[in-house]
Amino acid sequence: MTQAALLLADRSACLRLGVMRDLLHRGDDDFEVRELLALRDHDPLVRELLDLQQSDGNWCMSAETGRGDARASTAVALTRLGYLGLDREHAAVQRGAEWLYGQQQSDGSWPLGRVNDTVDRDERYVMVPLQTALPLRGLAMCGYAQDPRSERAYEWLLAQRLEDGAWPTGLAGKGDVYGYVAGYRRLAHSRWGCRSNTTGALLALAQHPTRSRCEEAARAMDLLLGRETREREAIGFEVARMIGLEPVRGFFTRYARFDLAMVLDICWRLGVSADDPRVRDLQAFVQGERGPQGLWRNPGYPQASRWITLDLLRSLSRLQPEETWLSLEPRTPFRAYGPREWRW
Repeated sequence: MTQAALLLADRSACLRLGVMRDLLHRGDDDFEVRELLALRDHDPLVRELLDLQQSDGNWCMSAETGRGDARASTAVALTRLGYLGLDREHAAVQRGAEWLYGQQQSDGSWPLGRVNDTVDRDERYVMVPLQTALPLRGLAMCGYAQDPRSERAYEWLLAQRLEDGAWPTGLAGKGDVYGYVAGYRRLAHSRWGCRSNTTGALLALAQHPTRSRCEEAARAMDLLLGRETREREAIGFEVARMIGLEPVRGFFTRYARFDLAMVLDICWRLGVSADDPRVRDLQAFVQGERGPQGLWRNPGYPQASRWITLDLLRSLSRLQPEETWLSLEPRTPFRAYGPREWRW
């Protein structure tokens, strides 16, 4: 594989380890894999995060782990460490996970944090799915998906779904008012569904070995695929964020960009069929964006090209025809904002 040879020339031990495992299918008993595992903690991408961890296990506010409270920063740090290949066997991950579980509420969710800081009392949110989806994703990516504490969080998250299968912006007031859905977060066939919250929930579900194939995840993914937009500049944006090039900003705006690389990654993890016309067209579009050397390049982060290429090659190789996949949504042209209404 020519692309694999190009990727193996990278200095990052984590990237080379991902190539060996995901593209060349080498096991942990392979000599080169064992060598890379020994070098992983010295990779600057990992070392940078480990050096920021506090003595009690959490990560403080910083540009590297996301601006927000310690819960948000710790969730981001665990998500990044999981993406880089570290799991619950690593001491730093264990300390971070235990600290984050210590912040969990009795119903399985995590507190809202600073979401309501600038909102009037009567308009404050009492629930936002992302409050739990974000820390849950980080824990699941590090191998804690089936921990009983994570399972309680998954149950809470699934209980917040709308009848149409999407997740809302949240509940405000006394818990009886759905939050406003801005145009960029709309879903094509859902009145109150929020693309950002639905994406966050799917990213968490995608990391679970069994819940990733549940009916609820399939229904939400069907709705997410209803947004058939092709934003070239967003391809690989989430990868750039995972390796620390793009600071983690926003809450409701966390998944404002429609990153097709991220969508394909969710698709194969959830068992979406490669024969779905929307997925087939998406694959063809992404393949057409590959550069002359076989690498994908995000114009904002050219230094992330090898990481983006690894991510896309993994997704494209794992998407398979699935007889159990069933789409219920008609293909509909999507517009984030409708025509402007004039007062006069």
